[in-house]
Amino acid sequence: MDTAPLRDAYRALLDAAAVVAEQGGATAVPQDGEWDADRILAHIALVDAATLATAATIASGSAATYDNRHSHHTWTSRRVTALAGGNAGLRDRIRRQGEALCSLSAVLSDAELDVAVPTLLLSHDEVVLDQPVPLKAILTGLAEDHLPKHTAQLLALPHNGARAAGTT
Repeated sequence: MDTAPLRDAYRALLDAAAVVAEQGGATAVPQDGEWDADRILAHIALVDAATLATAATIASGSAATYDNRHSHHTWTSRRVTALAGGNAGLRDRIRRQGEALCSLSAVLSDAELDVAVPTLLLSHDEVVLDQPVPLKAILTGLAEDHLPKHTAQLLALPHNGARAAGTT
């Protein structure tokens, strides 16, 4: 699998997260119902961990599932933020997990990438997908949709604690 698009998406996300942190946006209060930078980064770190687990399970020859519900839990997000050591630690974790995911994805065979994985994806407490998806599509979805959307969400955060006019 060509991992260049995934690597590029991680690079753009991490660059945006660094800019937000440097400009004081890491502690900015987002619009009601939206996530702050740490919550966004914790969500991504949790999604990355689940994706790595799914890919590694397939590489081991075992049956895998993919479910992002855990990455939406407030308590879990706070815990992973604390365990990572805050914003800088989350960025480092995402960088390292992204590298691991790209490295693993690059060595998987086409047959492994084509494995249909029972997948459950939520967004804003709504089911957006509940069906088998090839592993390659999960990885492509990270590169083309998930990471770019969260990159834009980070860049839309207000700076210096001001309230956002409208973020997604």
